[in-house]
Amino acid sequence: MVPAFEEAAFKLGKGQISEVLETEFGYHLIYKQDEKVIREYRLAHILVKTQSIADILGPQGDWMNTKLTGKNLKRASVQFNSAAGMPEVSIEFDAEGSKLFEDITARNVGKQVAIFLDGYPISVPTVNDKISGGSAVINGRFSLQEAKDLAKRLNAGALPVPIELINQKTIGSSLGSQAVSDSMKAGVVGLILVAIFMVLVYRLLGVVAVISLLIYSVLLLAIFKLWPVTLTLSGLAGFIMSIGVAVDANILIFERMKEELAAGKSLSTAINDGFNRAWLSIRDGNFTIIITCLVLLFFSASVIRGFALTLFLGVLVSLFTAIVVTRNILKLIDERWLTKNQWLIGKINK
Repeated sequence: MVPAFEEAAFKLGKGQISEVLETEFGYHLIYKQDEKVIREYRLAHILVKTQSIADILGPQGDWMNTKLTGKNLKRASVQFNSAAGMPEVSIEFDAEGSKLFEDITARNVGKQVAIFLDGYPISVPTVNDKISGGSAVINGRFSLQEAKDLAKRLNAGALPVPIELINQKTIGSSLGSQAVSDSMKAGVVGLILVAIFMVLVYRLLGVVAVISLLIYSVLLLAIFKLWPVTLTLSGLAGFIMSIGVAVDANILIFERMKEELAAGKSLSTAINDGFNRAWLSIRDGNFTIIITCLVLLFFSASVIRGFALTLFLGVLVSLFTAIVVTRNILKLIDERWLTKNQWLIGKINK
């Protein structure tokens, strides 16, 4: 019934006729002939199925279950028949299994015995003789892969693997984000301290180095975003360490420049010679780090790879900022102005 029809019908008493009712189907007159109470039951139940031997062992047909189980199997391995050179599977039982296996083979000489795993037969060899000593060989027209698979299945069936709850711990979802946030704060604090040190020691050159470091940080974070690189704790450690590598290159360049200025060379000449002579040291130091990072990327665990990847990318970007960015910023400084204000370069040992 449509809602309007249903509402009008339930309001009527027994033997009553409704007023004219309009629905989407037309006009109605409802006559209520009779009514009765219908009991309705809503039930819920839990079904626990009982299992038979066939449910556990699977369809076995005419097979008879024995007491020999996977717990009695010590090992199964692949070997090659010395005469035919064909792969075969060697099995070895413990003391209890050896006796059971001897009784089974004695009763079934010339007959087949089946090995079941998870209720399904994985091998049905024929018993040639009574086998004593607890060792036997399953041979047939196996390929090497088939023999390996059979040995693997036999060993899997022999493993007693109980499920036992050793420990249970609830970890809040904020733990990882909090650790990453703290690491980011540590990186920012480290960058600020390095910037203060560079400005105090190298003055104007330190300001240039700080600008170069800021450009370095922006470029590296952009690469992390575009790659994308997941910043784990180890990855953040590599990123923070690469800041030190970038500063090291600037220090080598500035010290070389000061040596050239102390020798009486002009600023432009000191800049060129300082970069050219510092480049060999920068190249060798950074390339050794790059080689180490590549070794860690290919031969270490995943946690270490995050550290190696961010450090590798940081070293490459630091080479670019130290050689290209820092050099071009220094060339923008007016040589005559800086000659008059040499104190901005810091102490020059002559």
